[in-house]
Order: sequence, then structure tokens, then C-alpha cells
Amino acid sequence: MVRWFIILVLVLIVGSLGSALYFLMHDRSGGSRTVKALTVRVGLSVVLFLILVLGRHFGWIPANY
Repeated sequence: MVRWFIILVLVLIVGSLGSALYFLMHDRSGGSRTVKALTVRVGLSVVLFLILVLGRHFGWIPANY
């Protein structure tokens, strides 16, 4: 279950990055939508990092040595 959640968050990160690129290329109104899309991407990246750290700490993600 954690694996699918991580994959979903990665897809959302890439999608947010793609929308930021689209807004950067096509939005001529000052770029506030680009900043919002990049803010969402950074927020999702922080959430993914915390999920990975907490998942490893609590044993949700097993260590493969």
C-alpha cells in the first residue's frame, strides 16, 4: 500500500512540474500560476520525503540489505 502511495505522489510531483512548465510557456499574466504549481511541487516533495523517512522508521518500508 505504501508503494502505491509513493508512486502516486511521484506522479503528482511530475504532473505539477509539467503544469508549471506549461504555465511558464503560455501564461502571459505575470506567472502567479507558475509559482503556485512549483509551490505545490515543493510541498509534495516534502511530504514524500517525510513519508519515506517515517515509513523507514516505523517499519512500513522494509530495509533491503
